[in-house]
Amino acid sequence: MAATSEEPSVMEPSQTNSGQSQSVDPLKMLYPMVNEEETPLPRSWSPKDKYNYIGLSQNNLRVHYKGYGKTHKDAASVRTTHCIPAACGLYYFEVKIVSKGRDGYMGIGLSAHGVNVNRLPGWDKHSYGYHGDDGHSFCSSGTGQPYGPTFTTGDVIGCGVNLVDNTAFYTKNGHHLGIAFTDLPPNLYPTVGLQTPGEVVDANFGQEPFVFDIDDMLNELRVKTRLQIINYPTPDHGQGQWQAVLHKMVSTYLVHHGYCATAEAFANSTGQGFEEDLNSIKNRQKILKLVLAGRMGEAIELTSRLYPGLLERDPNLLFALKCRQFVEMVNGSDSEITQNSNVNQTSVIQSTKAYTKSSANGNVEEMNMNNAMNGSTEQQLVNGQIENDVDMEENVINGMKSNTENGYQNGDLSTNGYKCQNGEDVDMESNSVNQIQQQQNGNCNMENTSNKNNKKQLCGGDKQAIEKMLEFGRQLYSQSIHLRQQHGKNESNKKMLQDAFSLLAYANPWNSPVGWQLDPQQRETVCARLNSAILESSNLPRRPPLEVAASHARELVRLMSHAGLGACGFAVVDNIIQY
Repeated sequence: MAATSEEPSVMEPSQTNSGQSQSVDPLKMLYPMVNEEETPLPRSWSPKDKYNYIGLSQNNLRVHYKGYGKTHKDAASVRTTHCIPAACGLYYFEVKIVSKGRDGYMGIGLSAHGVNVNRLPGWDKHSYGYHGDDGHSFCSSGTGQPYGPTFTTGDVIGCGVNLVDNTAFYTKNGHHLGIAFTDLPPNLYPTVGLQTPGEVVDANFGQEPFVFDIDDMLNELRVKTRLQIINYPTPDHGQGQWQAVLHKMVSTYLVHHGYCATAEAFANSTGQGFEEDLNSIKNRQKILKLVLAGRMGEAIELTSRLYPGLLERDPNLLFALKCRQFVEMVNGSDSEITQNSNVNQTSVIQSTKAYTKSSANGNVEEMNMNNAMNGSTEQQLVNGQIENDVDMEENVINGMKSNTENGYQNGDLSTNGYKCQNGEDVDMESNSVNQIQQQQNGNCNMENTSNKNNKKQLCGGDKQAIEKMLEFGRQLYSQSIHLRQQHGKNESNKKMLQDAFSLLAYANPWNSPVGWQLDPQQRETVCARLNSAILESSNLPRRPPLEVAASHARELVRLMSHAGLGACGFAVVDNIIQY
């Protein structure tokens, strides 16, 4: 519908409800390059950025008109809570016409922040709309241009923004209607405008499947962007200079990660001299293979033997290796565990419980110490006091008691610990230790449970291995206290220890919320960290130039997003490398 005159804006007073719906996975799949901490996606209509003739309902996804609807002066619009991030690359949303109302004077489109909402989209500068009563497109003007068919009750109208070439298009009931607008400015908001009584529309910002198949357009833009990057001309200022640089980058990458034979063969095939120390490469290769196999104890011992003083000079690295060794003990992979493993034992908590029942009272406390290191928000009880931090003095290790929610009572996970409300300290009676031990030693048929469930078992199901693992955990905790005393608090080390000890809080840690630690892929992080430390000790770069170049490329993509360049939505560095 055409506008007849400009009118001043009459804005509704601010309201307190933000109206933003919670994050949903489908939008993250649609726009994987968007960092919503920096640039949130539009997920609903804003209860603040609208004219007062607009009503919202159904989680601020339904818009209905509640004005008089006598003239164009009664037009009303609403924008989304956030503008469209450039990192979307291609943004799309759909609006279903629930009811065209009296006259169907509806507009669907885009507008910049601050544009008058007492108007239909398209009538003002930096405002763009497709109107249902006449099928015209409106671009910063009260006079429209013929564009597409009219739309009415039951139709689904889509609006897409190509942020690579700054164009907009519309769809009707799944059919592409062609380019409607070009040279769009950045930071536009999805916008809907209504003007006559009874008009009701529902929005879909990607929470539900679209009527229009957007995947083909997304794939086309991905391929186009990739080809532009691959075919971008690179001037060579010397004979074979770029090729020589690339060959050297690949060679150093292979050497860095210990691919000895491959590095030597690559150097020979490209005519490069190979002057690397083969023994050094092979030594690192042996250590890294042990880490990737989960044999952390052997890896630590071999590192200390081949590179004396390295781990002593980097206590945080040693602590990370020890934490990983504890995880591998739980997994049954570490060499100290595999030496005497067997298959006739129970699941995690039950195996530990069997050990504590046949051992001294102090071992119950060792098990509780491990349980206390879980990732919950409950506080720890130490020598009769609540402690928020895991880094406590060494002389309180034996006073560590189980954390709430991680005890084992009568064969079930239940609350048998103590917690403090509002962060206040509480006193613990002297007989509390015995009470906790009695709760820990509840009755259950461990062997029958194991045979019935047939699940993976703690430390391969070996009691002696469990005993070693508990003693190792005690030493690891002492090491964390010593590190805190010597070097101050380290949140990374604290979390690492909490995560590792949390594995003992679950009957089946492999299927628990912290079970991700048991995935063999998690060994790669500590493996890379150890490898970099060894290289640095030999006065070699911690990171190979090829990885540095890839990191630079990722940072450039991030900067493209900040600069509003939509191609960043399809410039996925890892995909380009794998192409």
